[in-house]
Amino acid sequence: KALAGWNGTIFAYGQTGSGKSFSMTGTADKQGIIPHMNQDMFAQIAQIQKESPDRKFLVTCSFMEIYNEVLYDLLDPTMKKGTAKDKKSSHLDVKEHPTLGVYVAGLQEIAVDSHEKIIQLMDQGNEMRAIASTA
Repeated sequence: KALAGWNGTIFAYGQTGSGKSFSMTGTADKQGIIPHMNQDMFAQIAQIQKESPDRKFLVTCSFMEIYNEVLYDLLDPTMKKGTAKDKKSSHLDVKEHPTLGVYVAGLQEIAVDSHEKIIQLMDQGNEMRAIASTA
């Protein structure tokens, strides 16, 4: 339904080391859910625009991490890398709006026009992730 105007979200939750990142992103040899979904989405957009050149699409990308119960925007260039983060460095809050529904206030939404741009943003965000035990 994303191509009909619905928002789409991919959320991976689980224990450290359980395979969330591998399932979502995969490797160079074996792509995960996100690269497959993005390739398919942009192929469908291209097909729809070929049939209806006046039809417009807006695709945005956000990349958020929940680490030790704090939300971090992984595409924020001012954010500290890895586990050097602290609660004060997060400016994100989960909010609920009567019309918009649940959203994360302060989370960047970057407009993208290709699968390759999303991969670039994912690589940028992955550089900012905290990689450590949370126990």
